Amino acid sequence: MQFDALEMSRRIEEHAGFLDDLDREVRKMLVGQRPMLERLLIGLLADGHILLEGLPGLAKTSTVSTLARAIDTSFSRIQFTPDLLPADVLGTMIYNQKSGEFHTRKGPIFANIVLADEINRSPAKVQAALLEAMQERQVTLGGETHILPSPFLVLATQNPIEQEGTYPLPEAQLDRFMFMLRLDYPSFEDEVAIVKATTGGSSVDHRPLLDAAQILELQQLVRKTPVADNVIQRAVKLVSMTRPGGELAPDFVSQQVSWGAGPRASQYLVLGAKCRAILHGRPTPDIADLHEVALPVLRHRVLTSFAAEAEGVRSDDVIQRLLEL
Repeated sequence: MQFDALEMSRRIEEHAGFLDDLDREVRKMLVGQRPMLERLLIGLLADGHILLEGLPGLAKTSTVSTLARAIDTSFSRIQFTPDLLPADVLGTMIYNQKSGEFHTRKGPIFANIVLADEINRSPAKVQAALLEAMQERQVTLGGETHILPSPFLVLATQNPIEQEGTYPLPEAQLDRFMFMLRLDYPSFEDEVAIVKATTGGSSVDHRPLLDAAQILELQQLVRKTPVADNVIQRAVKLVSMTRPGGELAPDFVSQQVSWGAGPRASQYLVLGAKCRAILHGRPTPDIADLHEVALPVLRHRVLTSFAAEAEGVRSDDVIQRLLEL
């Protein structure tokens, strides 16, 4: 049942203080990266997993760890390596000689927030085990199904410049991630502030501000947020325009794109727009909210053609052109 506008405004105002406090708490340890932090919060509220791509030293891991410490939920970090096994992620059955029975030993995937560090360093079998858990929100061990804790958010990182000894995620598995965030170098001013903050002797104490129950309540609020038909239609039209050969696809898409985004992209565009509206204290999203989340939702779902790559055209370039139409 949808809330009316007055009720929705009251509920958003109720939670606004928590979100503002969370933002301030995380910024005690982070300098810059404001768009990334907002999108991490959007992923948390939308119950959508996020892939972070960036060069070493750009605070990918620190950002996720800081966010986890500011939330009163369980957190685990999995360092992906070439010798990692699915059981190291999911867990396994252990035989107890005294009792003569098998017991379940749950793996690090059983946490509210899971940091999958350098996910592209493990082979396909391990990646598939993690991504199945992301989609199904459950794990089967020894013929018994175990439900993962709720909320459940996977934040994966990968380094785009190292190719040796890595196993790039297939496009079908990339589609499991709501956002793909690309981190760039900080500005001069931000880097000065980073060096000052990290080379001194001061330390920052973190206090948890949200617990699991409050996060689940916020996620329900997102689902019940009303959306105007024109916003939904714009989301579906934008996704449809990425599909080469489709009736809505412009000529440059048919020339520069091999495969476009699927329906999951339309769903995440609308969910992301809802979350952004709530973070900014508004009871319903508009087209601007949709456009703000379009790039991280679509960039890993739009595959450019060989001709486009030869000309240096990336998926980001194609999406930016579509947003202008």
